[in-house]
Amino acid sequence: ENMSQNNMTQDIQNYISDFDQLKNDDWFSENRQSALNLFKEVGFPNSRLENWKYTDVRPIKKKSFSNVTDTTVSISTEEINAIRFDGLDCIEVVFINGVFSKEHSNLDGLDKDLVVENMLDALSNDKELLSKHLTKYADDKVSPFTALNTAFIQNGTFINVSANTVIEKPINILYLVKDNDGPLATHPRNLIVMGENSEATVIESYIGLDDANYFTNAVTEVALSTNAILKHYKIQQESLNAYHIGNLNVMQGKDSKLESHSISLGGALVRNDIHGQLAAEGAEIIMNGLYMTNDKQHVDNHTRVDHLKPRTLSTENYRGVLNGKSRAVFNGKVIVHKDAQKIEAHQNNANLLLSDDAEIDTKPELEIYADDVKCTHGATVGQLDQNMLFYLRSRAIDEETARSLLTYAFADELISNISFAPIRNRLERLVIGQLPDAALIREFTNE
Repeated sequence: ENMSQNNMTQDIQNYISDFDQLKNDDWFSENRQSALNLFKEVGFPNSRLENWKYTDVRPIKKKSFSNVTDTTVSISTEEINAIRFDGLDCIEVVFINGVFSKEHSNLDGLDKDLVVENMLDALSNDKELLSKHLTKYADDKVSPFTALNTAFIQNGTFINVSANTVIEKPINILYLVKDNDGPLATHPRNLIVMGENSEATVIESYIGLDDANYFTNAVTEVALSTNAILKHYKIQQESLNAYHIGNLNVMQGKDSKLESHSISLGGALVRNDIHGQLAAEGAEIIMNGLYMTNDKQHVDNHTRVDHLKPRTLSTENYRGVLNGKSRAVFNGKVIVHKDAQKIEAHQNNANLLLSDDAEIDTKPELEIYADDVKCTHGATVGQLDQNMLFYLRSRAIDEETARSLLTYAFADELISNISFAPIRNRLERLVIGQLPDAALIREFTNE
């Protein structure tokens, strides 16, 4: 027993010593400390836990990733322009190796009805709102990674949209990592608070600019008041030597609507958790996800929707394209609570395996404690349609290109649901770039 106790402290020792160097003297310090204590107590999850059964986090656990409080790495404007959305006029928040970069961000001329700032500034400027919302939707007890993130809350984005305000410009948050000296850990914490009848679009991108080895541990909390509408995009393009654990937690008020689009293309080991709580009548959540994996990548998507009140609606559509020896996990849980009558919940997970060695574990789950409900769920795992291949081959398209085209069509079925053109176009280009014969597909699709 002592032995394992020792090992456990070894795993987390570097997080503890990093924590001791953290500036932790604000009103939030007790929260940080108790989150760290929780993490110390629980340690990293192991695969004996049902929730982590198919995802082994030992590669993260074994390595000493150190927290960065300031960074000397500089990123040129050209490098950032290469990953910005072409010609998109947006509010932009940029983080380099986990640290807010004022110089590259664009927060000029914000309306009084919109606050967008680094979490560290928000902790001093917006204490009243933060004390009401921060840590209220992401539960440190559910995942030790969330507890670890809470312990290190400093950098991240706070967004507050006032009631009756429609923010036309998208808010683009870029978390970029590049040639760090040693393995680094970043703990981005985002909080999005939206007033009644407000509307906004938020894009979170996590991008590795080279093949750096690092660990991103991100948590986003969202509070939607009555009739608020949020379109949330998460694009994960971490380095292929990086680990990414991400949590999105949403609390929804009456008639509010959340659209979540989660795209995973990078990372060696990736876990995305999404938890939506439909806490008032008329609340609606739409969850779209696309994951493309190759070589030995491992991507795990866990979603959970709680229908807490009557007349709530959830629609979920996740698609995976797996190649090489990669592995993916999809676990979608829908819980219809007692008295949540007249709800609708639809869930679908479709997977395309391009190689014999790729593997998917898919598990849609429904728990229903009300009787007047409409629920559907389904999962499919398959290979490319031989009839379609034959059809394309008979049109003088060679096999490799035909395969790529069918794969693209499978992924694009999800991307074409995205109403926001700059993001849709960017994703179509990224997806094509992941496929063999990219140049030929571009010709076919007029990209």
